[in-house]
Amino acid sequence: MNARRLVLALVIAIVISGGLTLWLSRRIAKSHAAASAALQYVVTTRKMDAGEVLKPEDVRQVRWPGSMSISGAITKPQEAIGRAVLYPLASGEPLQEGQLAAPGAGLGLSAKIPEGMRALSLKSDQVVGVSGFLLPGTHVDVLVTYHSAASPSPVTSTVLQNAEILAAGQKTEPDPQGKPTQVDVVTLLVSPQDAQKVVLASTQGRVQLVLRNGSDNAQVTVQPMQMSALGEVSDAKPLVTKPKVQRVTVSAPKPYSIEIVNGDKATKETFQ
Repeated sequence: MNARRLVLALVIAIVISGGLTLWLSRRIAKSHAAASAALQYVVTTRKMDAGEVLKPEDVRQVRWPGSMSISGAITKPQEAIGRAVLYPLASGEPLQEGQLAAPGAGLGLSAKIPEGMRALSLKSDQVVGVSGFLLPGTHVDVLVTYHSAASPSPVTSTVLQNAEILAAGQKTEPDPQGKPTQVDVVTLLVSPQDAQKVVLASTQGRVQLVLRNGSDNAQVTVQPMQMSALGEVSDAKPLVTKPKVQRVTVSAPKPYSIEIVNGDKATKETFQ
């Protein structure tokens, strides 16, 4: 009886172990198949700063799970070598097309200008720095105050809305800690037509930049602002205060007498 039980237990154990072995072998086969279908992505071999040009030693290929594909990722090293980095990159970070300048775009600020767009700089006397918070990547509206032929009073008009700041001074990246920076020149990313509008506005009057919320991309219809919108100006002339006249009391002169002698006659005249 005991022998039969031992045989039965042995058979059950063999069946269970065989089933587990078959399940594990299938799992391993699937993982091998997934590994064979893995993607090849290009990653950085060191920390990269904006403006640096990628060299062969700065990139390498790594295997990447096929189920975790990255949109726009670069798959071949030759597609990245020789191109400028637009934004700071960490070591081992997969490279994407949007992080690199276009092939042959050159270095510096020009590499960050998209095709069909222009970079326009405003001098320090045309910039109100919003306490130094005009940083690369922020968005602003451009306003101009000028005198028109139709109105002798100054008029303020919005020339451009939601323009991106490419550079503040010579910095194309904001401070990592978000500290404000006083700058002499701000460079805007604009279309060719908007560049003409801003240049024309700068010749007509004073240009000022207004900082926007980072998530606010709305185009708002704004009417030009005139002096009359600030409130009525009184036409009353200022009152002129007359000086006080001090009255002086003058006492009447005392009477005096003169005696006139004419021969043997004498007369007396009294005068007031």
